[in-house]
Amino acid sequence: MHSLIDIGANLTHDSFDADRDAVLERAAAAGVTRLIVTGASDTGNTRAAALAEAYPGVLWATAGVHPHHADDYTDASTALIRELLQRPEVVAVGECGLDYFRNYSSTDTQRSAFHAQLAVAEACGKPVFLHQRDAHDDFLTILREHIAGISGGVAHCFTGTAEQMKDYLDMGLYIGVTGWVCDERRGHDLQAAIPELPLDRLLLETDAPYLLPRDLPYKLSGRRNEPAVLPHVLTTVARLMGRDEAEVAAAATANTERLFAL
Repeated sequence: MHSLIDIGANLTHDSFDADRDAVLERAAAAGVTRLIVTGASDTGNTRAAALAEAYPGVLWATAGVHPHHADDYTDASTALIRELLQRPEVVAVGECGLDYFRNYSSTDTQRSAFHAQLAVAEACGKPVFLHQRDAHDDFLTILREHIAGISGGVAHCFTGTAEQMKDYLDMGLYIGVTGWVCDERRGHDLQAAIPELPLDRLLLETDAPYLLPRDLPYKLSGRRNEPAVLPHVLTTVARLMGRDEAEVAAAATANTERLFAL
């Protein structure tokens, strides 16, 4: 069994309310002994930080506003993110970025909220936890305005092409890989990109309760993804890289510790 860190688990999601402790126990039994809880809204950020505080040495958190919620972004959101980032258990700014696939918030407010959060990251010295879907060019343009002053980041739940991955790598970003890589319908671009991903830039995540791997050899209740599934993602990534699982696991863990100062 390999020691793994899940860099992106939405443990504040209400689907975990009834059995969150059991979920963490199953994760630990599978070797996933540390997790970063994703913050994505004002309320979610507060809850993620509280969870991390309640499980010291096991959980950490991010603080940010997802582009889906950008229409709700205010100066108070910025103030809350700044406040939470002063806590040692809150290790990154985000989830922030652009999502033109859903467009739950207008593109203008998405870009404005993204700029605001990148400015917070420049000021606080912590890395960024980034989201991008169907907005690659605008995402790069905005990120390039800030990246020189930011202490690293991860393209969370990367699903793009090898060319897009290279754009992120050239900016010094890490690449977060989820169970999307196990999807025989939608994962072709990502599967083709993985062999070109340097081992020292790989991070692993589940994005639980979302993105349950389609080829999981066992059933989970209610189709809810959970952190205990991360070793399955590792197996797929190692196979695509043509590397030993232990080598890939050790690298992903070291990369996570380095980026988030765990």
